[in-house]
Amino acid sequence: MTIGKSPDRENAPSSVSPTDDAVQAADAPSIGRVLSTARIEAGLTVDQVSTATRVRVPIVHAIEEDDFGRCGGDFYARGHIRAIASAVGADGEALVVRYDAAHGGSPASKRPTQLIESGPIKVPGRGRPNWAAAMVAAIVAVVGLIGFNLVSGKGAHTGTGTASAPLPSGSGTGSVAPAAPAAQPPAPPTAAAIAAVPADKVTVKLVAEGTSWISATDGSGKSLFQNNISEGQDQTFTDAKQIKLVLGNGGAVHAYVNGKDLGLLGKDGQVVHVTYTPGDPQAG
Repeated sequence: MTIGKSPDRENAPSSVSPTDDAVQAADAPSIGRVLSTARIEAGLTVDQVSTATRVRVPIVHAIEEDDFGRCGGDFYARGHIRAIASAVGADGEALVVRYDAAHGGSPASKRPTQLIESGPIKVPGRGRPNWAAAMVAAIVAVVGLIGFNLVSGKGAHTGTGTASAPLPSGSGTGSVAPAAPAAQPPAPPTAAAIAAVPADKVTVKLVAEGTSWISATDGSGKSLFQNNISEGQDQTFTDAKQIKLVLGNGGAVHAYVNGKDLGLLGKDGQVVHVTYTPGDPQAG
């Protein structure tokens, strides 16, 4: 006796086929390949793209090879992708969406956190004092003072005094001099200093976080500085046209250009050549 096949089993698919979107995503060229292909089709060289976008040549090469580690972080990577895509005629926003999907998503907006939730304290009427309410008010006041000091940066540095320690046995009484404060890293420019930067000039401030040799020349080719700077030292250069820098150790130099923090200019031991003009760094 022959047993017929069930219609449901004949029509059931043998396996789940991937969706069209998944197939397209798997077959799609990488971000670097898209930018490289668009640049070649536009008839542009890497040097021309670097000049148009002010993205350094090694970084353009790295992005075309899908190496975003040299961009200095996700924020700068997105900006470089948009700038290069605009120069070569590619869809920058679509590439940034793909970058975010591959690197953990776009940065979420941070909501301010309320330190203390305090409401009106009910004052008891005639009768016995409300000690519980008084204690709550005192605790709120103390926590508020501590929070204010932490936010304003004064919490750990308001106290003054002289340290004392027990002397070795057999010695007389005396006082121990306070220990010298630890060296603090140089503070970034304040908002007032940034506002004071001339808009029609280029101003570059270099702060050493290690030791590096620095050469600086102005727009006419005149040498402004040629020497080593060590950790904690800084140099500031201003010119109406441009400031050209050569750094012997880009990983030891922190740069502020026209009041904007650009971070370290390279990696440890990396020789860096860079030029800044009024209006740098470019938006994007």
